[in-house]
Amino acid sequence: MDVKDAINNRRSYRNIEPVQIGDDIVSELAEAARLAPSCYNKQPWKFVFVRSAEGLQKMKQAYSAGNEWAHKGSAVVVVFASRESDCIIKDREYYLFDTGIAVGQMMLRATELGLVAHPIAGYSPDKVHEILSIPDGFNIITLLVLGKKSNDSDNDDESERPGRLGLSEICSSEQFDSL
Repeated sequence: MDVKDAINNRRSYRNIEPVQIGDDIVSELAEAARLAPSCYNKQPWKFVFVRSAEGLQKMKQAYSAGNEWAHKGSAVVVVFASRESDCIIKDREYYLFDTGIAVGQMMLRATELGLVAHPIAGYSPDKVHEILSIPDGFNIITLLVLGKKSNDSDNDDESERPGRLGLSEICSSEQFDSL
């Protein structure tokens, strides 16, 4: 699979089923993120891969209502970073941007490996800090739920990719126009 295929095939499915997430997969995903660019190569991101039944059970406490589908995940990657771990140039803080690039690369590699890597925003950062003993000063940026796409026909609402804005709605040339 080339990058274009991975981009086109990547989806944030909710209809997932269990799959074995072994050390080899963790290494592949972490390596994809590790090679991401960052300001002065500071690599501000940190990841905790939660895969054990006990750990996944504890993480369920952090999920918001509406994310019950994530309980079927085979692993969750907790993504966090510290503002001070990356470039701060005048009023520009790069840690969120740089960490986003790393997560994007991780998601594309997961797609290549036949996995669903679904980032969620519905969780309690305080609860995640508590469950995983993450020190103060680290911002929990997202939880990335890993699993395998289920072919269960009970969830046909995911058969088509959700709509996207047209290029003219997100891009202009040379200078800002009314988009």
